[in-house]
Amino acid sequence: MPIDAAQLPELAPEHAAEQLATRMGIELLTITLDEVVGRMPVAGNRQPYGLLHGGANAVLAETLGSTLSALHALPERFPVGLELACTHHRSATEGYVTGTARPVHVGRSTSTTEIVLTDHAGRRVCTAKLTCLHRDTRPLVT
Repeated sequence: MPIDAAQLPELAPEHAAEQLATRMGIELLTITLDEVVGRMPVAGNRQPYGLLHGGANAVLAETLGSTLSALHALPERFPVGLELACTHHRSATEGYVTGTARPVHVGRSTSTTEIVLTDHAGRRVCTAKLTCLHRDTRPLVT
């Protein structure tokens, strides 16, 4: 049975300051079973030539896709990323990159999500596909 966003588990207090999404400036804007939307600033996430770093696109995509998988899998199962593929179509140079994650497949043991990232002008900058494994047990952190 899927859960709603209010039921997402709280971060362990000892890891709250270490969240990559927070460091990257990612904000979640919409969280539903059909769609997770978030954005990330270009500023602070650039590569040496001044463009948005491709790895930053991947972080945004995985954050949005994993959140969507969590909505479908929790609380009985725990999603972990299994495969992420990103195709970078163009460079973002200013403003925010906005991502929209939508489910392609939601099963008991896996889910696959397509994530489309667009720049401040609405142009597609990246298309990503994330597959998550839904584990029976919560991953242990030591």
